[in-house]
Amino acid sequence: MQRRYFGTDGIRGEANIHPLTPEFIVRLGQAAAEAFLEKRGDSREWPSVVIGRDTRQSGDMLESAIAAGLNSRGIDVRLAGVIPTPAVALLTRETGAAFGIVISASHNPFGDNGIKFFGPDGFKLDDEFELEIERRLELDPSDKKWSIGRTSVIKDATERYVAFVRESAGHDPDLLDGMVIALDAANGAAFESSESVLRSLGAEVKVSHNRPSGININEDCGCTHAEVIEQLVKEAGAHVGVSHDGDADRVLLCDENGSVLDGDELMAIAAKAMIEDGTLKDNTLVATVMSNAGLEEAINSFGGKVERTGVGDRYVLEAMKANGWNLGGEQSGHFIFMDHNTTGDGIVAAVQLLKILRESGKPLSELRRIMTKFPQILKNVRVSRKVPIEELAAGELLRKIEDELGTAGRIMLRYSGTEPLLRILIEGKDADYIHEAAEELAAAIIAEIGETVAS
Repeated sequence: MQRRYFGTDGIRGEANIHPLTPEFIVRLGQAAAEAFLEKRGDSREWPSVVIGRDTRQSGDMLESAIAAGLNSRGIDVRLAGVIPTPAVALLTRETGAAFGIVISASHNPFGDNGIKFFGPDGFKLDDEFELEIERRLELDPSDKKWSIGRTSVIKDATERYVAFVRESAGHDPDLLDGMVIALDAANGAAFESSESVLRSLGAEVKVSHNRPSGININEDCGCTHAEVIEQLVKEAGAHVGVSHDGDADRVLLCDENGSVLDGDELMAIAAKAMIEDGTLKDNTLVATVMSNAGLEEAINSFGGKVERTGVGDRYVLEAMKANGWNLGGEQSGHFIFMDHNTTGDGIVAAVQLLKILRESGKPLSELRRIMTKFPQILKNVRVSRKVPIEELAAGELLRKIEDELGTAGRIMLRYSGTEPLLRILIEGKDADYIHEAAEELAAAIIAEIGETVAS
């Protein structure tokens, strides 16, 4: 069965336009409930679902709609309110819920929104279960007589999550004592929780973009605007900067000089520390095909190895679960410290990295030197349709660039799973050449199926 609604990270689109309309989302709640109830079999336990959301103004509408759909199928709903995505994974596990639901479009602009699911174990639903939900969406609603569920509020959801993150830092309440941290909360789901965590560990926090209005989430702030945290660090004279995306499942760190580190550099720092501590399972880091070749070179030099997956934290997680590995992530700032949470968790990752930083006694600008990045360029082309890569007329040019790169580089084209974008990644030792090649390839694709947007 071909997917119609689910992408690499749930269902995402423009709020109040199909499929993110109240009518469809009610039916989505019903379909998810029906799929779960059938899988559960004859168990008489009254099921419940945890729902959390970010700060978008459309979140109220979608929360009400999916709660109504679940209630209409006998499912009790527990509302966690505005809370980071990884907190929903935690609360789903802790409360014994049937599944968890997050209403968020992550780093997308406020006009978008999305729905993603966690299973009872706190992991994202697998492809098979998502396809079963889609199958049921195509059926007419059942006319059988259903029980009716109730909706209630988890009043201490944020406090429980903050306590959980503090525990992940160990038993040192003064871990970050004396450290000045600049925090960009992206006017999103972590506008309260991340500041609370950092302050509770002893840090002096200079927080910005923590006044969500419903329409300012990710607006000129957060992970996709690295220049913001860089400036905040300089202005505050901070030891380090921490920047989230809208739902806080991602994080980027900035060194004391006001220079942001990408996910590959942060994974290298974490993996090296864990290899030295003997805590990295099989000395293996899981990364995606988007990660820089310099990451693999660095990890190999520490006596470890890198396993690569397709793009998306769900595929990183799949590899980690299948092999028992405990550290993985993406260049974009998703990090999964499996010893602490079952999904990408921005503030857990930040705390683990800050702990490494504090214990090293070195500034972040020095720690980052363990990895040398190969020149890499990523361009985004907005497309009107997603033609299979192998059918693009630009294929001949693509093969020419591959031949010229040889074994000293690589090129990769992939469509975004959440936006109408074709991503072009070229990596090699000659920075001038890869820039020219990316421009030429982007121009050819624009002429064929779309127009360019800012990288």
